Amino acid sequence: MKLSEVLKRTGCLASNIKDDPEITGISYDSRKTLPGDLFVAIRGFNSDGMEFIPKALKAGASAVICDREPEDNIPYVLVKDCRETLALASCAFFGEPSKEMKMIGVTGTNGKTTTTYLVKHMLETLVPSKIGLIGTNGIMIGQEYIHSDYTTPESFELQKLFREMADKGCTYCVMEVSSHSLALSRVAGIHYDVAMFTNLTQDHLDFHKTMEEYASVKKSLFSRCDIACTNLDDARGLYMVEGSPARLITISAEGREADLRAENTELSASGVTFDAVYGDESARAHLAIPGLFSVHNALGVISIGLALGFSLKDCCESLSTATGVKGRMEVVPTDGDYSVIIDYSHTPDSLKNALETLKPLTRGTLYALFGCGGDRDKLKRPIMGEVAAKYADFCIVTTDNPRTEDPEEIIKEILEGVENAGTPYVSICDRPSAIRWAIDKAGPGDVILLAGKGHEDYQVVGKTKHHMDEREIVAGYLSERKQKGSSQC
Repeated sequence: MKLSEVLKRTGCLASNIKDDPEITGISYDSRKTLPGDLFVAIRGFNSDGMEFIPKALKAGASAVICDREPEDNIPYVLVKDCRETLALASCAFFGEPSKEMKMIGVTGTNGKTTTTYLVKHMLETLVPSKIGLIGTNGIMIGQEYIHSDYTTPESFELQKLFREMADKGCTYCVMEVSSHSLALSRVAGIHYDVAMFTNLTQDHLDFHKTMEEYASVKKSLFSRCDIACTNLDDARGLYMVEGSPARLITISAEGREADLRAENTELSASGVTFDAVYGDESARAHLAIPGLFSVHNALGVISIGLALGFSLKDCCESLSTATGVKGRMEVVPTDGDYSVIIDYSHTPDSLKNALETLKPLTRGTLYALFGCGGDRDKLKRPIMGEVAAKYADFCIVTTDNPRTEDPEEIIKEILEGVENAGTPYVSICDRPSAIRWAIDKAGPGDVILLAGKGHEDYQVVGKTKHHMDEREIVAGYLSERKQKGSSQC
């Protein structure tokens, strides 16, 4: 593809390239640059792509995209925003693949992963084709699973995935749209048929600095969609769609006047059941995931189905056959009359929701085992501690992904919110040891919530990922206890 074709959607401020070279690929990492590539010199958090232009040229790059004029006489195109240019150039290079599918974007703090998986399930029951999914738990093309390190991949990889999905027969793609992907232009150039807002609570303030900035970034999704679905039970539900040209579908699970609402709601350990009311229509809906938040998630899924033209009855019926999502209120087998639940709840609001859901189902003690990630929003650490102490009967403060921070210092910051509540607690830095301690303490009717890791099967210490799957830790310790018990007989 010619350079002019790759850059047809971008704004060129200046260039010293007189011919129109053939571009055989796009790169933004000089270590991965191949002959014929267009190298985009992105400014990173720890380095500047301009520094790696010589390496990219040595590797065979045909031209360079930059936001400042380079000092040396190299073939360059000057643009205002390298990240946006990378996204738009990638769209063009792969032939605008997102236009070949119905695009569904879900944004918000909590509920994105569950919502996208449920939407995928709904579509698979209603349309005779593969469905693509991109999100925190990974990427799926039909039933094919692909691991991903990011909720929303970098724009070049994202467009490459769209191309693969379209070529393999996907007619719909449902994806989590993170605030980082919006702020960093990873989703630039994508128009969504439907966009959904779940909720907004404190998270990622290490990146966005303020809740106002965080909300503003999320809001930008709704300027690029045809139909916007928004949750009126969230204080920023209407803010998200202010000024949006999209057709609007509002939802409420808590009695507010909305286009789609839940009535006659029943909550139980087996899930949620309610009447989904849309205009003059009504259909009974059931989702086998407990908690009021599941009503919100279910309504979000139904609203997306309605926006795509499916009937209320069909949307509700599809939910009744849906199962849980890995790491979202996931029940782990135990060896006695107590329960272990794994949940990704890593924000104050999601931890509160998880504990509020489990409390009525707990006949004994509700244990909250949790930590906070290092190199992330420090302001939420004492808040997480306060929430756990308020809604759990016993707190076990431990390590999450400490990254480059001292895990003991992270725990100290969490304990600021725990210590004044009067709720009993213990701090055990090593997470596997904390899980084993909780299992030893568990009695009849107790529930242990392992919060924060969810689907993750690793722990990041320093800059290294170490394998750590909580399911394996629980199963391994139970097996060890069984063997010890047998040997003592």
